[in-house]
Amino acid sequence: MRVNWMMLMAGAVLAGTATAQPARKPFHETPAGPRALPGDRLPPFAMIDDKGDLPLVPPPLPAGVHLPQPGDGPESTAPGPNLIEATRMAQAALAACSHDGFRVGVAVVDSVGEARSLLTADGADGSHVFVAMRKTEVVRAFGMASGAANAALQKDAGLRAKVTPAMFVEGGALPILRDGRLVGAIGVSGAAGMPVGHQDEVCAAAGLAAL
Repeated sequence: MRVNWMMLMAGAVLAGTATAQPARKPFHETPAGPRALPGDRLPPFAMIDDKGDLPLVPPPLPAGVHLPQPGDGPESTAPGPNLIEATRMAQAALAACSHDGFRVGVAVVDSVGEARSLLTADGADGSHVFVAMRKTEVVRAFGMASGAANAALQKDAGLRAKVTPAMFVEGGALPILRDGRLVGAIGVSGAAGMPVGHQDEVCAAAGLAAL
């Protein structure tokens, strides 16, 4: 994964070598921990690390590293809804919940769980969109609606091995299928009502219908 902050910090120094040598991956960012969502990666400098240190200078880059340049190819080719599709779905889910008086967050992710569209309703607390994304992780792991996964776990404790600390195992997220293949998920969080997650799933279904 290429990261734009690297270009800002070191692009001027390495601009000449970036095109003269074969492209190589930059150093990897540090995962934020077991509860981190896909794509939630932290730069290894300018942030306090696990030891409490604050490294302010980026570590040395490998020789021949390729920094982001205009016209570069995609950073990810994972199957999933494109920007227009993901935004349309998120807006439709948000509108459905808003119509019923709920302020929610909506997350649409691709097949590897990375965000394609994240929307939060006016007046909504900013946490909802991240809870929605945690519901989509359940869909990816179980291959079914997050509410169905919750029900399955209550009947079969052996399925718990599929659950990670990054998941919120509750209703509100649905799979996005293309030619029968799971290519992503849409999740909604923040709607009230019982059973928990039911209204979120109704809104997610409205978003899915927009695809």
